[in-house]
Amino acid sequence: MHLHARIVATIGLIASITAGLAGTAQVAAAASGVVGHVYVNDNTEGTNTIGAFDQHADGTLTAMPGSPFVAGGAGTGTIVGSQGSLQVTRDGRYLLAADAGSNQISVVRVRPDGTLSPAQGSPVASGGIEPVSIAVHDGVVYVANEGNGATGSNYAGFRLNSGGHLTPLAGSTVPLPATAKPGDILFNTTGNNLIGIEVGTTDPSTFLIDSFSVGQDGRLTAAAGSPFDAGAAGPFGSEFSPTDPGRLYVSNAHGGAGNGSVSAFSVAEDGILGSIGGSPYADGQTAPCWVEISHDGRYLFAVNTGSTTISSYEIQEDGSLVHLSDTAFRSGFGIRPFDARLDVGGNYLYVVDAAIDAVSGFSVDGGSLTELSSSPAALPAGATPFGIVVTKA
Repeated sequence: MHLHARIVATIGLIASITAGLAGTAQVAAAASGVVGHVYVNDNTEGTNTIGAFDQHADGTLTAMPGSPFVAGGAGTGTIVGSQGSLQVTRDGRYLLAADAGSNQISVVRVRPDGTLSPAQGSPVASGGIEPVSIAVHDGVVYVANEGNGATGSNYAGFRLNSGGHLTPLAGSTVPLPATAKPGDILFNTTGNNLIGIEVGTTDPSTFLIDSFSVGQDGRLTAAAGSPFDAGAAGPFGSEFSPTDPGRLYVSNAHGGAGNGSVSAFSVAEDGILGSIGGSPYADGQTAPCWVEISHDGRYLFAVNTGSTTISSYEIQEDGSLVHLSDTAFRSGFGIRPFDARLDVGGNYLYVVDAAIDAVSGFSVDGGSLTELSSSPAALPAGATPFGIVVTKA
């Protein structure tokens, strides 16, 4: 009986070891399939968090162990529309998140495995009221503060050092009128120009684009003629061409049902804007709010929040646009697709949705999009997301 028991125990031990090795192999296989990470500004009420996913080679997203991670400030817990409320530094070491509920900016360290931890000294005051968008180029950071409808609307500058410390840049704040309602702020690829988008009100005179040249000290000089007429109602999301720092594209969200468009601009070194070709370029959709451009600069994707579609454009050699197609979301009409980002390889487009608290994923073939069978991927409970970035593993 003792021998029988020993044999059974031995068999059990072998089985356990085998199972353990198999489990280890499965974990290793899963880990080896991780090619990137997707992060979302959850904008959670109270303590804000960042939802994190592992991106696999087939575009599938799985929740990262430990997600969501504490950002540091507070979210609003309500839907906030803007582009760029979450950004990653060029070296991939830090995320910067707008904490719209506490008027702060959080700096979060990205560990080698993709998990997150707050940087020392974070969060810091945003320099205004309700930060909604962040621009970062090397050590210079600018924040667009929406304000409360009466005060606190501006662009505020900061310095970010190699240790993740964010400090205000003296003399950098640019006040905005209460009617501005900024929706986006961004640098071009060289960091020599900065653009701010004033979504405005129902008054056409408030549909504006602020344009600046950026000095060596990080401070801004407004371009002659700035702010510029946006050319269409409700300029919203924007993107510089990744291959031509002198081309800017801006979505126009408030043209009404079936009257969405994207404007194309040339940007001189001193920041002066000029319209390209027959801009703005219609897509026949409703409320195009977010813009993303393929890494090779050939295709532009506009997320139409009102019609729950993504419009694809081809960017011509002269910078003009040709509308190619519109791709619907599998989740159906009435969701709230917001900010969008391509992965590092340019093979997948991820779109955060504030209504269903999820991230939808699409495979990319030139200007054609196909939603992944695994899409959408759910965000943590309590998320009311409004920003997304994608990094390599």
